[in-house]
Amino acid sequence: MVNNQTIDIIIPNFNKAKYLSQCLNSIIDQTYKNWKVYLIDDNSNDNSKEILSKYQNIENIKIFNFKENRGPAYCRNFGIQKSNSEFIAFMDSDDFWPKDKLEKQVTNMLSINCNFTYTDYCFFFNDDLKKKKMTNLHSKYNYDSFLKHSSMSTSSIIIRREILNDIFFQKVNHEDYLFKCELLKKGEVAYKIEETFVFYRINKNNRSSNKIKNIISLWHINKEKNNLNFLTNLKSIFFIGLNSLRKYGWK
Repeated sequence: MVNNQTIDIIIPNFNKAKYLSQCLNSIIDQTYKNWKVYLIDDNSNDNSKEILSKYQNIENIKIFNFKENRGPAYCRNFGIQKSNSEFIAFMDSDDFWPKDKLEKQVTNMLSINCNFTYTDYCFFFNDDLKKKKMTNLHSKYNYDSFLKHSSMSTSSIIIRREILNDIFFQKVNHEDYLFKCELLKKGEVAYKIEETFVFYRINKNNRSSNKIKNIISLWHINKEKNNLNFLTNLKSIFFIGLNSLRKYGWK
């Protein structure tokens, strides 16, 4: 039963040529084989296309090359529209998975009959895997608890297509945070699958490492998209910042 479930994996890429092979090979090496990749290259100007050409003849890897940069939200929405399976997974092109990630997550997801799951993640800075650290996230998140933590790697989540309805990634900074909020607002609960995890790379030069910009972006999302009042927004930002500091320190 489990092996009959096809998992569509949506991967946006922009200038991550250095990590693409590690990302895609970690999917190819999965013990669970019934998957399809929809990789959208967002008009990269590094050698991403050269790397991707090595994978273009693999039947269950579909590669789309944009001629102009559209941003990660557009890429993910495009991937969702092109895909058709009941289950959708997301991945960033500089992250990668342990071999049993899909098998364990899908098996448990079907076992507990839920629509939205995530895992812990093993984070590291740039290429320094020797100093990697594992998170210990809550066992589940509803909308209120997620607003105080926001700790859910996009590369770890799998959802059932049926819960999307009219929800899509919006063109804002931290579009993935807002996407998860929109799903949870509907009353969905996200459950953690304990048995596996994701390797999550934090690049010093990307938005994930700029704390001040992160806080400002999250404040605006909470105010303008989540319609939080000042006090509730302040609590959300405070706890998100505190949890980030506990996990990552000042790096």
